[in-house]
Amino acid sequence: MDFNQVFELIKTYPMLGISIALVFGVIFINGWTDAPNAIATCISTKAIKPKAAIIMAAIFNFIGVFSMYFLTTATADTISNMVDFGTDYITALDALCAGMIGVIAWGVIAWIFGIPSSESHALIAGITGAGLAAMTMGLNASIPFGRDSSWAKTLYGLILSCVFGFGVGFGLTKLIEVICRKMNRNKTRPFFKYAQIVSGAGMAYAHGAQDGLKFIGVLFLALSLAGKQYNAEFGANIMQTEFSGTADLWYLAVIVALIMGLGTSIGGYRIIKKVGMGMVALDGYQGFATDFTSTLGIVLSTFLGIPVSTTQVKGVSILGAGCSRNIKKVNWSTAKEMVLTWLFTFPGCGIIGYLFALLFINVF
Repeated sequence: MDFNQVFELIKTYPMLGISIALVFGVIFINGWTDAPNAIATCISTKAIKPKAAIIMAAIFNFIGVFSMYFLTTATADTISNMVDFGTDYITALDALCAGMIGVIAWGVIAWIFGIPSSESHALIAGITGAGLAAMTMGLNASIPFGRDSSWAKTLYGLILSCVFGFGVGFGLTKLIEVICRKMNRNKTRPFFKYAQIVSGAGMAYAHGAQDGLKFIGVLFLALSLAGKQYNAEFGANIMQTEFSGTADLWYLAVIVALIMGLGTSIGGYRIIKKVGMGMVALDGYQGFATDFTSTLGIVLSTFLGIPVSTTQVKGVSILGAGCSRNIKKVNWSTAKEMVLTWLFTFPGCGIIGYLFALLFINVF
């Protein structure tokens, strides 16, 4: 599908244009509120200045989205198959619009309070809430819950990312301490300063790769719904029915990368402060351990098609690194606040998406 076909679909179905605009809004908020997690630790340990870190994050977010699109689209496939909206494609497009409004509302509220919420979880919850609304209205929609379903992969990611992040963050920090135990700390500090900058760039790349593909999956879902309706009405073949890494949609990766980079460039210092400084004061080597752990976990999940929260992976990695030295130095009240936010994201965003979807389906 090329640009001319996209514009033809938008002209025929204006709700598609609204859907795309809302997805762009979600991408921007993700870059604004979620991407700062990637650079939180290297800023908090003073390895790099905030403005330079934000520019670095914006650049590597862009590279992550664009390059990963050509390496694997597994995560995009998972998101685009989260809900089967059935054959009433235009009504399903209304529901999808409503789900995106839920994500935007949740992201803005979290930013106002400086809470590092997960846009990934919000996205999944918003789409699912919209799907439930479509089912409530008697549409031919369903949410697959089988062992290999998108929701099952989400639950795997929710659990495994916590175990991986905390365990590897803890173990890698301990390993560094053992290796460097006889070294002069003043001599190792410069190494870990630059290592943190590299790992922070890697974390930004991983964030762009994972979250960028999620949003490409949602854009494909919106285009697919409109395309199927167009095919049915006009006997055309304007849209394929499966994503499967189609090369002719490469421009989606470029658009997502640009918008996410723009959002990141604005920064989110409230969230940087909460993640990088609020839970535990980290030394340079601990910051490197958390960023390396998070990057590894997120990139592996992306290739496996498992949607994970970059906020969650980074948060539990920081907890693991902090607990490796002294569990009492962890600010558990801040950690508790973050965990509660993660837990409330699914029902909160799902309910908002559900209610707006009911409204949109009945009005439009």
